Amino acid sequence: MMVVLTGTERLSEPLAEALERTGLEVETCPLVAVEHLPGPTLRADAYDWLLLTSRNGVEALFARLEGPLPRVAVVGSGTAEALRAHGVQPDLVAATSTQEGLAAELPTPAGRVLFAGAEDARDVLVRELGADFVPLYRTVELRPERFPEADLVVLASASAARSFAGLGLDVPCVSIGPVTSAEAEACGLRVVAESSTHDREGLVEAVKLAAFRASSPS
Repeated sequence: MMVVLTGTERLSEPLAEALERTGLEVETCPLVAVEHLPGPTLRADAYDWLLLTSRNGVEALFARLEGPLPRVAVVGSGTAEALRAHGVQPDLVAATSTQEGLAAELPTPAGRVLFAGAEDARDVLVRELGADFVPLYRTVELRPERFPEADLVVLASASAARSFAGLGLDVPCVSIGPVTSAEAEACGLRVVAESSTHDREGLVEAVKLAAFRASSPS
């Protein structure tokens, strides 16, 4: 069973190691890259809450951050893990790993809110909370010269789903969460499993389930 990971090399490496420990064959073929956006230093201490929705957002934030942080709320255990790696404990980790889940768990009223993320991020937090938004990075789709032969493809972002769809291949996909699944299906991809916790551990379990289903006689 060959599983191909399509995320950035830095984020795919620990996932590949975890999947290989389960006995699966794994290759990485990045279909997306992350570019930090230039801009002035960023101060967040005038806000009551700072919202982060991805590991990439955390890394881009600390490349530009100046001064102390307010309370920080995040989507997903992976984002929380990246934040802790910088010595910051999140004040809130949303149980549902979507912008909607994060918005629902913030106290009401939340006060002044800053959302820092990708330049093409969904605007749920801006609409529902009146959050200010600062774009810190962009995700760029990549086109490999050759995509590996695969039994399963892992999609860890909506951008990766769009990029894989552009290759025109018919391979069953495992998705990190509902937003990625929706984008993949809108692009005509076959999503056969979705991570229930929208993080590395959830993806491993989802891939194991998809691999078991694929190898079981019908």
